[in-house]
Amino acid sequence: QVQLVESGGGLVQPGGSLRLSCVASGYTFSAYDISWYRQAPGKERELVATISSSGTRLHYANSVKGRFTISRDNAKNTVYLQMNSLEPEDTGIYYCKIRRYNIDYWGQGTQVTVSS
Repeated sequence: QVQLVESGGGLVQPGGSLRLSCVASGYTFSAYDISWYRQAPGKERELVATISSSGTRLHYANSVKGRFTISRDNAKNTVYLQMNSLEPEDTGIYYCKIRRYNIDYWGQGTQVTVSS
Protein backbone atom coordinates (compact mmCIF):
# COMPACT_ATOMS: atom_id res chain seq x y z
CA GLN A 1 0.00 0.00 0.00
CA VAL A 2 1.01 3.61 -0.50
CA GLN A 3 2.98 5.01 2.39
CA LEU A 4 4.45 8.49 2.83
CA VAL A 5 6.69 9.24 5.81
CA GLU A 6 7.79 12.79 6.55
CA SER A 7 10.71 13.83 8.74
CA GLY A 8 12.96 16.78 9.43
CA GLY A 9 10.65 19.10 11.31
CA GLY A 10 11.55 20.86 14.52
CA LEU A 11 11.88 24.15 16.35
CA VAL A 12 13.85 26.89 14.58
CA GLN A 13 14.35 30.60 15.13
CA PRO A 14 13.04 33.16 12.62
CA GLY A 15 15.46 33.45 9.73
CA GLY A 16 16.62 29.87 10.17
CA SER A 17 16.43 26.89 7.85
CA LEU A 18 15.07 23.37 7.86
CA ARG A 19 15.06 20.56 5.32
CA LEU A 20 12.08 18.25 5.27
CA SER A 21 12.10 14.80 3.69
CA CYS A 22 9.29 12.52 2.60
CA VAL A 23 10.05 8.90 1.79
CA ALA A 24 7.48 7.12 -0.36
CA SER A 25 6.76 3.43 -0.83
CA GLY A 26 4.11 1.13 -2.23
CA TYR A 27 3.86 2.67 -5.68
CA THR A 28 6.04 3.78 -8.60
CA PHE A 29 7.42 6.99 -7.13
CA SER A 30 8.89 8.33 -10.37
CA ALA A 31 5.52 8.19 -12.15
CA TYR A 32 3.66 10.74 -10.02
CA ASP A 33 3.81 14.39 -9.10
CA ILE A 34 4.14 14.97 -5.38
CA SER A 35 3.28 17.94 -3.20
CA TRP A 36 3.99 19.48 0.17
CA TYR A 37 1.10 20.96 2.14
CA ARG A 38 0.98 22.60 5.54
CA GLN A 39 -1.64 23.29 8.15
CA ALA A 40 -1.26 26.05 10.70
CA PRO A 41 -3.21 25.96 13.98
CA GLY A 42 -6.80 26.99 13.36
CA LYS A 43 -6.34 27.24 9.61
CA GLU A 44 -7.11 25.07 6.62
CA ARG A 45 -4.48 22.93 5.00
CA GLU A 46 -2.76 24.77 2.15
CA LEU A 47 -0.57 23.81 -0.79
CA VAL A 48 3.07 24.82 -0.35
CA ALA A 49 4.84 23.33 -3.39
CA THR A 50 4.49 20.69 -6.10
CA ILE A 51 7.08 18.92 -8.22
CA SER A 52 6.32 16.96 -11.36
CA SER A 53 7.19 13.30 -11.72
CA SER A 54 10.38 14.09 -13.67
CA GLY A 55 11.28 17.02 -11.46
CA THR A 56 11.23 19.49 -14.33
CA ARG A 57 8.08 21.41 -13.37
CA LEU A 58 7.81 23.20 -10.05
CA HIS A 59 5.03 25.18 -8.44
CA TYR A 60 5.16 27.26 -5.27
CA ALA A 61 2.65 29.14 -3.17
CA ASN A 62 3.27 32.87 -3.38
CA SER A 63 3.97 32.97 0.34
CA VAL A 64 7.05 30.73 0.01
CA LYS A 65 8.47 31.71 -3.39
CA GLY A 66 12.15 32.57 -3.17
CA ARG A 67 12.48 30.98 0.27
CA PHE A 68 11.50 27.31 -0.19
CA THR A 69 12.81 24.81 -2.74
CA ILE A 70 11.17 21.49 -3.58
CA SER A 71 13.25 18.71 -5.11
CA ARG A 72 13.11 14.94 -5.54
CA ASP A 73 15.42 12.00 -5.86
CA ASN A 74 13.63 9.29 -7.79
CA ALA A 75 16.38 6.78 -7.04
CA LYS A 76 15.68 7.21 -3.33
CA ASN A 77 11.88 7.57 -3.56
CA THR A 78 12.26 10.81 -1.64
CA VAL A 79 10.99 14.36 -1.99
CA TYR A 80 12.58 17.25 -0.12
CA LEU A 81 11.52 20.71 0.97
CA GLN A 82 14.39 23.08 1.72
CA MET A 83 13.02 25.94 3.79
CA ASN A 84 15.13 29.07 4.25
CA SER A 85 14.45 32.46 5.84
CA LEU A 86 11.74 30.87 7.96
CA GLU A 87 9.08 33.11 9.47
CA PRO A 88 6.69 32.54 12.39
CA GLU A 89 3.90 32.32 9.80
CA ASP A 90 5.54 29.15 8.44
CA THR A 91 4.67 27.31 11.65
CA GLY A 92 2.48 24.28 11.12
CA ILE A 93 2.34 20.61 10.34
CA TYR A 94 3.87 19.80 6.96
CA TYR A 95 2.52 16.91 4.91
CA CYS A 96 3.46 15.30 1.63
CA LYS A 97 0.73 14.11 -0.69
CA ILE A 98 0.22 12.28 -3.94
CA ARG A 99 -2.89 11.70 -6.03
CA ARG A 100 -3.05 8.26 -7.58
CA TYR A 101 -6.11 6.95 -9.44
CA ASN A 102 -8.07 9.96 -8.11
CA ILE A 103 -7.27 9.03 -4.49
CA ASP A 104 -5.23 11.35 -2.28
CA TYR A 105 -2.60 9.76 -0.07
CA TRP A 106 -1.12 11.72 2.83
CA GLY A 107 1.74 11.22 5.21
CA GLN A 108 1.35 11.64 8.96
CA GLY A 109 3.03 15.05 8.90
CA THR A 110 6.01 16.66 10.60
CA GLN A 111 5.75 19.66 12.92
CA VAL A 112 7.61 22.85 12.07
CA THR A 113 7.70 25.60 14.69
CA VAL A 114 9.33 28.94 13.97
CA SER A 115 9.76 30.91 17.16
CA SER A 116 12.32 32.88 19.09
